[in-house]
Amino acid sequence: MKLNKLFLAIITSFSLVFISGCGSSQTELPEGTISYAIKAEPASLDPALTTGLPESNAELELFEGLTRIDKNGIPQPALAEKWEISSDGMTYRFYLREGICWSDGTPITADDFVYSWKRVLDPNTASQNAYMLFVLKNGEAYNSEEAAADDVGVRAIDERTLEVQLGEPAAYFLGLTSFHAFYPVPKHIVEVNPETWAGSDKNIVSCGPYILKKWIHSSEIIMMKNDNYWNKDNVKSPCIVMPISESAATRVNFLESGNADIVDEPPSADEARLRDLGLYKPYPMLGTIYYVFNLEKAPFDNPKVRQAFAMSIERENFVRNVVKSGKEPAYAFVPPGMIINKNDFRSGSYEKLMQENAEEARKILKESGYNGEAITLLYGTSESSKVICEGIQDMWKKNLGIEVELVNQETKVFYDSRDNGDYQIAYANWIADFSDPMNFLDIYYDPNNESRYKNPKFIELVAKAKQETDGVKRAEYMHEAEQLLIDDYVIIPLYYSSMNLVINPRIKGYFTSPMGLVDLTEAYLEN
Repeated sequence: MKLNKLFLAIITSFSLVFISGCGSSQTELPEGTISYAIKAEPASLDPALTTGLPESNAELELFEGLTRIDKNGIPQPALAEKWEISSDGMTYRFYLREGICWSDGTPITADDFVYSWKRVLDPNTASQNAYMLFVLKNGEAYNSEEAAADDVGVRAIDERTLEVQLGEPAAYFLGLTSFHAFYPVPKHIVEVNPETWAGSDKNIVSCGPYILKKWIHSSEIIMMKNDNYWNKDNVKSPCIVMPISESAATRVNFLESGNADIVDEPPSADEARLRDLGLYKPYPMLGTIYYVFNLEKAPFDNPKVRQAFAMSIERENFVRNVVKSGKEPAYAFVPPGMIINKNDFRSGSYEKLMQENAEEARKILKESGYNGEAITLLYGTSESSKVICEGIQDMWKKNLGIEVELVNQETKVFYDSRDNGDYQIAYANWIADFSDPMNFLDIYYDPNNESRYKNPKFIELVAKAKQETDGVKRAEYMHEAEQLLIDDYVIIPLYYSSMNLVINPRIKGYFTSPMGLVDLTEAYLEN
């Protein structure tokens, strides 16, 4: 079905210079403004600390790393104009562009990267992203307070030359440098306001295509083109607005009323209608929706209880009737689409690792000695996670005869509860930061992981994979480690992610990445 004339008129009217109704403000904006409605209030815009997609999508426009991922998923020169890699793959030398500066005009130097990377690793920062930088020589040792900051393998040769030493070869390292934990942050701003610099529109100084103009919490974020950005001539839109709503229906209403051009995750009930209108756009994404157990909290400190809960899930029916939206059931942790040695990591005998058997699950639960004590399932404020948790709650009631209480928390509190171990079982969603299975396995290799999982064999296998240069052996180690994670019932994979967007057909020049990001740097509204 083609767009009807009335609806087309509504969509094309977004070039008007006012946005209202999507937040508490009414702000005059320049013609050509693009609006991307996101599904949650960012907990922060500090690249060292954030973990969610709403934050990552905002930071993608505000900041930039040494590299930036292009539409083909390949890291391209960004703040670094070129680099050299040693023959053993252990040393990288990056050369920064001449004349690059922060949005306040302060020069960006190699020292900014040294400061920023060590800040992520600093145990006092308590960054959940610290493990991403363990690839650096002595990165993990510094984070564990077993080495000094000066021992970390990153140093400034001069103002424009950054030298990086790795602890082991990492073929994916260039991709890592595009990830938000590797973005530089402005030391001259951060050290003045270390707790608040990235929590409002008052203090943020950035280095990406846009600068933060206004942030009305739980309502909208407004960004204006950064005239100090090195590639400003290729930034097409003068302004990006991000209305915020946890309601999928509300976000779709933003687009249909002309208050948004791009919308995250529409309600599954609207999918067919939006497809007919030519607005629904599914994109592949490397991610997995799953539940994580707290192995230190009863009754899930008992592996048999975890096994019973995991085995009682019936994914096919659940995904088809509850999740919908073209999602695929997940029987493993690492999603399909990661190519290792020219093969998909999920192919062949590795496609299904998780067993399902409700009858057997009931027997195992009875053998476990579980006495019917209260169980709570923790989730955030996302509308979709609520639907998912309610569906699984019903399944556990039907298949195990267990009443599970659902506990909802605001996004930031929810993440804090998981980090601090204040839960029994919790909803989780991991989207790849780079296209390698290690990005998933690393989560539970981290000694401070949210499940408190500490199996020495798993640690040994992941460590071997990190050090192995033979691609076949490396894949074998990762497969063994993933199987152990499943066999220990640390997590319950539910389904693999996809990125479903609703998009104004006038928006051109954007692209999506398999990591769930929408890059609007060169996006524009077609007349």
